[in-house]
Amino acid sequence: MPTTITAADLESVLRGDGELALIDVREEGIFGQNHLLMAVTLPLSGLELSIRRAVPRRGTPLVLVDDDDGLAARAAALLTGFGYFDISLLEGGVAGWTAAGLETFSGLNVPSKAFGEYVEHHFDTPSVDATELRRMIDNGADMVILDSRPMAEFNRMSIPGGINCPGAELTHRIAALAPNPETTVVVNCAGRTRSILGAQSLRHAGVPNPVVALRNGTMGWHLAGFKLDHGQDRAAPAVSAADAVLARDRAGVVAAHYGVPVIDGATLQKWRGEQETHTLLVLDVRGPDEYQAGHLVDARHAPGGQVVQATDRHIAVRNARVVLVDPAETRALMTAAWLIQMGLSNVHVLAGADAATSLVTGPEAIETPPPPAADTLTPEDLNAALTAGAVTVVDLQPSLAYREGHIPSAWFLVRARWQADLAALGAAAGKLVVTSPDGALALWAAAEMTAAGRPASALAGGTEAWAAAGYPLTQGMENPASLTDDVFLLPYARRDPDEAAAAMNAYLTWEVALLDQIKKPGGISFPQF
Repeated sequence: MPTTITAADLESVLRGDGELALIDVREEGIFGQNHLLMAVTLPLSGLELSIRRAVPRRGTPLVLVDDDDGLAARAAALLTGFGYFDISLLEGGVAGWTAAGLETFSGLNVPSKAFGEYVEHHFDTPSVDATELRRMIDNGADMVILDSRPMAEFNRMSIPGGINCPGAELTHRIAALAPNPETTVVVNCAGRTRSILGAQSLRHAGVPNPVVALRNGTMGWHLAGFKLDHGQDRAAPAVSAADAVLARDRAGVVAAHYGVPVIDGATLQKWRGEQETHTLLVLDVRGPDEYQAGHLVDARHAPGGQVVQATDRHIAVRNARVVLVDPAETRALMTAAWLIQMGLSNVHVLAGADAATSLVTGPEAIETPPPPAADTLTPEDLNAALTAGAVTVVDLQPSLAYREGHIPSAWFLVRARWQADLAALGAAAGKLVVTSPDGALALWAAAEMTAAGRPASALAGGTEAWAAAGYPLTQGMENPASLTDDVFLLPYARRDPDEAAAAMNAYLTWEVALLDQIKKPGGISFPQF
């Protein structure tokens, strides 16, 4: 049985050096409105598929957070069944934390966002605004614009003329991108954090070029009335052997300043043997192509820039042993330096020679508990049943994904609230068929519904299999059975231009204000170097 922990006791534990996974099991959209700063969002709706990657060691102390509405207790029962045994519930939920005089925060990836603001303030990172950058472009200035986000984000929208170079790649690739030391380097992202951290990474590394961040990123560019590019795929060039040595030397100076420890393969192997008592997270911080071409068998794919930008998504267990992997070392050293500045004290880099041996290829293998037995239908079976009006389809996709494409007539449903929300629909036509993106979550949900007396089948392969079989998808929020509070809407996800602009302004204001908010009780401070 889980125990309870008071807000005061939890706040004390968070200041300690022991392992802890502080997990908020509410929907992401609810979490994003109001949550504990150091909590990680793992909604109950998909906990079966997310918990093993986030918390691989079953003996890790867990504290579960909800709105004091029973979600945490349900999550505890599920996790107990998976073998987790050190589980506590936050007494009073989020309201209990607030009642103790401790601060709550809105938004996602807030510790990293606050850290970006701290870095700009602490190092006085130089920046230019959109109007200044537009003038530089128009005047033909000797400069290069580097977008520090993953390629998928760059492809969606980018500054005209920009080149994609995700955050941890900047120091690794800058020699080829700006060989002339007189060339100004402008680093941008969508908002502020990755612009600031990317620019400051190059400054820390001693790059001789003038380096500035684009203030407020693509949002600032859009709000200034300038047109963004879409569908671009300009990527940074490959790194020569000489440039790789130069980048490693620069990163080594940064790593030495911040005390980044480098371990050998024997140490990593020893730690692998201690995973019953110490959580071990091996993170390969390179880009996706390099990762898939060859990586350590237990290494997760976690590009370095995104690890710093969204630390809570990649390192859910506080004080876990973290080993960063990059055969060239540069990206791992730069990422580790930032994580240490954020206050993560157990971060290490694997020596490059050991990072390049005993490799496997392909995408990351994500461990999930074996699914329960459930009745399934093929896409062909489901199409025939829909034609006959014999079934009702409920779709567990995130609401944004449902909006972009779902099986015609399917109902959008938040899985954690399925009983109440299905009851509100009244009598459904025939048997329920549950679908999810790849069908994995649908198996869990169908088994749960059937066990609770509401017989349901799962669509084998999910919506992806339906589309692959050539059946149509429908766009829009056609049939919402649940509130769409499962996702936290970022400004660009809003389709109305005026709403998007208002959300961008609010987001940028919120981000800047974090620097003061984290100083309140329940906030965070960063080490001084």
